[in-house]
Amino acid sequence: MANSNEIYDIIIIGGGPAGASAALYAQRYGLKSLLLEKDAFPRDKICGDAISGKSMNILKELKLVQKALQQPMAIVDSVTFGSPDHQQVNIPFRRNGNDDLPTGMVMRRQVFDHFLFNEAQTAASRTLEHFTVKKLLVEGEFVNGVQGEHADGQQESFYGKIVFGADGFKSVVSRETGLYEHDPAHWVVALRQYYKNVDGLDKQIELHYIDEVQPGYLWIFPADDGIANVGIGMLHQTMKDRRIDLKGALQSAVQSPAFRERFKNAEPMESPRGWNLPVGSKHRRNYGNGFLLLGDAAGLIDPFTGEGIGNALYSGRQAARTAREAIDQNDLSAEALKIYDERLWAELGDELRVSTNLQRIGRFRFLLNFVLNKAARNDEVKALISGMMADEVPKTKLANPLFYLKLFFS
Repeated sequence: MANSNEIYDIIIIGGGPAGASAALYAQRYGLKSLLLEKDAFPRDKICGDAISGKSMNILKELKLVQKALQQPMAIVDSVTFGSPDHQQVNIPFRRNGNDDLPTGMVMRRQVFDHFLFNEAQTAASRTLEHFTVKKLLVEGEFVNGVQGEHADGQQESFYGKIVFGADGFKSVVSRETGLYEHDPAHWVVALRQYYKNVDGLDKQIELHYIDEVQPGYLWIFPADDGIANVGIGMLHQTMKDRRIDLKGALQSAVQSPAFRERFKNAEPMESPRGWNLPVGSKHRRNYGNGFLLLGDAAGLIDPFTGEGIGNALYSGRQAARTAREAIDQNDLSAEALKIYDERLWAELGDELRVSTNLQRIGRFRFLLNFVLNKAARNDEVKALISGMMADEVPKTKLANPLFYLKLFFS
């Protein structure tokens, strides 16, 4: 087995949005980074593929918007919510004060992740694809490196001051440090299927809370070249308790009276493909001696919409900042790295709590109808949802329960 004598400031496991953004911000903070990816890009990732206003803000900060716009994608400017009673409300995305910045886009993860990883490769000190991390290296009580395997079976170890686990819901970092838990009450299972020739695609993403997928949702997102990303998401606990067949539910949804016409000429481009989404309805521990968890590994996915890219990018930014400060202070302890968690949840926590409440509403047909009917008639409700997606609603407003009582019951 080979051992690298080089000691990196950070070792990033996973080259998706969380890991790639961490590498890009690490360069800004002058950190020496090693980026490890078990697959090779381009590779697919089951997802709705939506790049929200929050994600656009990070791309703008990294000066990557114009490059992103050159990739195959679709610009989106609004979200349509559909109730069980088929009441639809379309909410325009807020422009965030910059007319030149798109409000959002849909870019297939095979394209987006490849684009972002290529940028991260130029920022990282070293990048390895086809390297699977098998275990963490520990000295005393501190994580100080990783041991893994190349595609040819060769074993190699690398050492770093802080290890970033940006390696998804099955994170080896969370498992090795005892932080992994599969809690069905805080996990969503999703299916995605790409289609050609779906009618009615425009510049909106769609989330439909219809009876055929209750208590879950059907999404229809426009992608590049006339492709539609179609899928359903459902809480794992509900799916398990009710023994719901997600593939059957997806077919029932697209063949339902409400969507039959839109799919009459549609051609599936693949079989439905499933994925697990640890959602942010639970505040999980994401730090310890010498390590941090990012993105899906930290369970940061929006419980209501299932969107995880923006929060993953935010976690990469905060992780790099925290690593710089901890290394400068020569303190890599859990106590020192806890600031990462505090900052991340100060940034995202109120929004995740609101989304958790909206997810709970989504389990009750009559409440969904009430809230979406209210949104259809109330500009203030529309502005709230639009502002949340643009990351512009003041956190104090999101945290105040009286605000929602006034909003929905006045």
